[in-house]
Amino acid sequence: MDTLSFNSKPPAIMHIDLNSCFATIEQQANPHLRGKPIAVAAYTTPSGCILAPSIEAKKHGIKTGMRVKDARVLYPNLIVLPPDPWKYRSVHLALRRILSDYTNDFVPKSIDEFVLNLADMPCLRPLKVPPYTYKVTLSPIWVAAKEIKARIRKEIGDWLTVSVGIAPNRFLAKVASGLRKPDGLDEINITNFRDVYLKLKLTDLPYIKFHNAARLGNFGIYTVIDFYQSPLWKLKAAFESINGYYWYLRLRGWEIDDVEFGRKSYGNSYALPKPFVEFSDLAPILTKLVTKTSTRLRGAHYLARGVHVAVAYRDGGFWHKGVTFPKDLFDFQEIYKKAYRILTASPYKKPVRELAVSVFNLRSLDSVQLELFDDVDKKRKLNEAVDSVNERWGNFVITPARMMTAQDAVPDRIAFGGIKELEEFTIDVTK
Repeated sequence: MDTLSFNSKPPAIMHIDLNSCFATIEQQANPHLRGKPIAVAAYTTPSGCILAPSIEAKKHGIKTGMRVKDARVLYPNLIVLPPDPWKYRSVHLALRRILSDYTNDFVPKSIDEFVLNLADMPCLRPLKVPPYTYKVTLSPIWVAAKEIKARIRKEIGDWLTVSVGIAPNRFLAKVASGLRKPDGLDEINITNFRDVYLKLKLTDLPYIKFHNAARLGNFGIYTVIDFYQSPLWKLKAAFESINGYYWYLRLRGWEIDDVEFGRKSYGNSYALPKPFVEFSDLAPILTKLVTKTSTRLRGAHYLARGVHVAVAYRDGGFWHKGVTFPKDLFDFQEIYKKAYRILTASPYKKPVRELAVSVFNLRSLDSVQLELFDDVDKKRKLNEAVDSVNERWGNFVITPARMMTAQDAVPDRIAFGGIKELEEFTIDVTK
C-alpha cells in the first residue's frame, strides 16, 4: 500500500480559541481584576473545582480541574469567583456575530472555541512544496484571522484575546491554535508540518493522554514524527480499532473529524446539591435535562424512539430504566412525559445524588411520519422556532413553565464535553 502524502490543498480551516475564557471575561468586566491571578470555580469553597484560571494564575501552575484549596497552596492570594454564565453567553453570542461576517460555515465547538471553514474565501492560492517558500502573510485567511482578532478587542473587549490556528483539517487547526498561547496565530501546512511535529511531544496533541502515549511507545512510537511516519498497519495494531486509521489521516492533514458516523444517543445529567427525595421535587430538574437533551437532538436533526432515565442515590445505590416506544419523539413535552413516567417507576424513595436522562434509537428528523390525530408538522415548526430563539439569545430564554422553579435547584454551570460533545456551544446546566 502506498503511503498517503500530507494534504497539499491550501489550508482553509481556522480554529479560534478564546484564551482563559471565563477568567478573561471576568477581567474584562471588572478592570480591577486585570493582571491579577484569578480563577472561576464551580464553587468558591476550598473543595470547589477550578473551571478557568486566568493567564496570570496559570503562570503559578494553577490549572483547570484543580481544587481551590490546592490552587491557594500555589498562590495564597488567588482571587476565586463563582461562574456567571449569562456573562459568558453574551460574549459567545458576540463572537458568533463577528464570525458570521466571514462565513456561514462555522461550528461552535464549545462556548469558547469555534471552527471556521473558509474554503470558499476568494484568492486561496495553492501552496508551493519545498524547497519553494510560501509567504503565509499573503494568505487571505491570515488577513481574516488578524482582522477577527482586532475586531474582538475593539467590538467585544480590549482585554479579550484569542489564539488562532489555520490548517487543512480541524485537528491540525486546533494544534496550531495551541502553539503560542495566549494570543497566538499559527498555520500548519505542507511546507512546515515536519518542523512543527519536531517541536511537539505526543501528549501535546489533543486527545493523546499519558496512557495513549504509553500504548504508542509499546510499538516504538515515541515522538510526533514517529507517529506521523508510522505505517497504517502499526497504528491499527497500536489502537486496536478504527482510531488508528483516523490518526493516520489526521496527522496528514486529511479531514476526518467533521464526519458524523451515527450518534447512538443524546443525554444530560446533573449532580444535585440538595438531597431531593420526592418525585415532585425532581420534576423541575428533569424538565431542564429533557429541555437540553431534546434541543440537542433536534439540533442534530435526529428523532428518538427510546428514553432512558438513571438515578444515583446518596447511599451509593443506583437505578435505571430505558423504554423503547413505537412513536418517533422529538418534541420536549412528549419526551418529558415519557421520562417522568419512567422516573416514577423507580421503587426507591431515598435521597438522590444524580439524575440523568438520555434518548436513544435515533434516526433522521427528515424521516418524521405524519400522524392522523396529531399535527406533527406544527409541533416541528414550533420546536424549530423555540430552538432558533434560544440559539440566538442564549439557552433557556424560552422555557417550559414547570422549569421556572428549577433555577434554585439547578444553578447554571459550565460544561466541559469530550470530543463527541463538540456541538455544544452554550453553558450546560446539567454538568
